[in-house]
Amino acid sequence: MVSSASSSPAGSAGPPGQLPVLDLAPVIPVVVLDDAADAVPLARALVAGGLPVIEVTLRTDAAPEAIRAIAEQVPEAVVGAGTVLTPEHADRAVAAGARFLVSPGWTDRLLEAMRGHGVPVLPGVSTASEVLALLERGVTEMKFFPAEASGGTGYLKSLASPLPAARFCPTGGIDEAKAARYLALPNVGCVGGTWMLPAEALAAKDWSRVQRLAEGAAGLRR
Repeated sequence: MVSSASSSPAGSAGPPGQLPVLDLAPVIPVVVLDDAADAVPLARALVAGGLPVIEVTLRTDAAPEAIRAIAEQVPEAVVGAGTVLTPEHADRAVAAGARFLVSPGWTDRLLEAMRGHGVPVLPGVSTASEVLALLERGVTEMKFFPAEASGGTGYLKSLASPLPAARFCPTGGIDEAKAARYLALPNVGCVGGTWMLPAEALAAKDWSRVQRLAEGAAGLRR
């Protein structure tokens, strides 16, 4: 998280005096790394392109070391862990240096474990009932996943009036063109995506291309 002169609003994901994750950048790159050695140059390219918030998914064995490397060597980055599925995932991610936690869904056990670490959390939702359940538990910032498959911008727009306290980071099937439409919604703080991380660029370690694509994504800020 990034320190702020003002306190976060009640029910926000972050501790007092810090900006919520949803307010730090318009796009959160969702990173899958097979080689932890790529973590630092990739993070530096994303930060240089204007995307300092980076979600490293726990889908590979390299993820914890990648998080640790970014946390230690790229201090200007706000690195978090995604695909948090168990309390043990949360424990390992925070121990490695994750500054926020993201899950594709949630249970009470998982939510309690994630929140117990004192870092911001973005539990995943795809229905109004899930949103209501999180609001009852004092959570106002959520991941909307899988965004496109769950109704996209139309669904989120329909939630804005009856559930105005909920804010979302939609992720899943979003490209640059779709991102702009999501970011125009009043209840969307940022989006998650991978379009600035094309597989061929990562394979070639073309960090300059990643930076250029990150610059385009950063320019989507309203």
